[in-house]
Amino acid sequence: MTASPSLDLAGKVDAAASLDILAEMVRHQSYSETAGERALAERMVAIMAEMGLETQLLPVEGDRVDAIGIWRGTGGGKSLMFNGHLDTNPVTEGWTVDPWGAVRDDTCIYGIGVSNMKAGDAASLCAVRTLIENGVRLRGDVILTYVVGELQGGIGTLRAVEAGLRADYFINSEPTDLAAITMHAAAFTFEIELEGITRHLSKREEAVDAIRAAAELIPILTDLTFSDAPTEEHRAINRVHVGTIHGALGRDLHEWRPPQVADFVRLTGSGRYGPGQSEANALADIERVLAGLVARRPGLKARAQVKKSPDRPIMPAFEVARDSRIVTALNAAYAKVRNGPQPTGALAPAGFFGTDAGHLYAAGGMEGVVCGPGGRYNTMPDERVEIADYLDMIRIYLLTLCDICELT
Repeated sequence: MTASPSLDLAGKVDAAASLDILAEMVRHQSYSETAGERALAERMVAIMAEMGLETQLLPVEGDRVDAIGIWRGTGGGKSLMFNGHLDTNPVTEGWTVDPWGAVRDDTCIYGIGVSNMKAGDAASLCAVRTLIENGVRLRGDVILTYVVGELQGGIGTLRAVEAGLRADYFINSEPTDLAAITMHAAAFTFEIELEGITRHLSKREEAVDAIRAAAELIPILTDLTFSDAPTEEHRAINRVHVGTIHGALGRDLHEWRPPQVADFVRLTGSGRYGPGQSEANALADIERVLAGLVARRPGLKARAQVKKSPDRPIMPAFEVARDSRIVTALNAAYAKVRNGPQPTGALAPAGFFGTDAGHLYAAGGMEGVVCGPGGRYNTMPDERVEIADYLDMIRIYLLTLCDICELT
């Protein structure tokens, strides 16, 4: 067989069978931290075993398990890991189709979690299956990691790394609309408390209104980027967002006395900063904003703190050089399948994501890229993936595998 992969091989992807696998995955109600999540992991291991892969259900916590499959190479090639999560968000209001029906029309396949991120998982599985069914052998190992707990900070991927799973390169299949994401942010959660001075509304000129102070503060935070961004690309994935606000009287936030000026507000939000930037500096920048607010509103007190969950990790930032072999291989495969250049870089909105790529990069020391089908219809009613994107992703993954792991 030629050492250079061709579109002839990508053309052997069985579209109907690939859609059937994705549909089966969608029909599993794999909500995070439920029995359905484990049932899907067990099914993924069964499918990979039927393909001839070495498989295991890797314990994570409690009854939760990752589905792991390894396709051994003949030796001498680089190894490639595919990584994606099986757990999904819950169904929201507003759906017009069965969220677990894997409904298809001429353009899309629908279902909860199909974009985030069962289509990405199915694409890597079907890429490997296509090669195996066509008698292809690769020199390098292919490692498939279908994990749980991405929605709890990436505990499933961290467990896989701790168990020693490694590859020369990785592709995380989070939904990027087939773009190659070479950098994404780290995330942190913060809490801000504003303390003013209450008076009856008849004397509000003597008060320091915590709610009015919060109304001034929020747009400033929304526009904030952090002072330690080493490049404009890093700055482009800096973001602060206030997600909750509660203002009333006193720290206990009594709401039964609206004629009085509110003297206490509690805000919570999330921030994003890039590789090489720090959470400590991000908090210091927020504190400088608060100092300015206090200076403009004498009598106001303000404090900020980072909120952490003691039993859940924070997804770190991730980056890879644009001339890395995994990036250039993926770019070349995309160009062959789509006849044009692949969007590449710290692109919005995916650059603001937290993904398991951060753990593979920081804890695993691996070099990789984030690229998957879906994205534009992600985490919304009637979540869906365009069928053409899904099938092209399989072809792009397949050609990337042949490049990185090398055909025998």
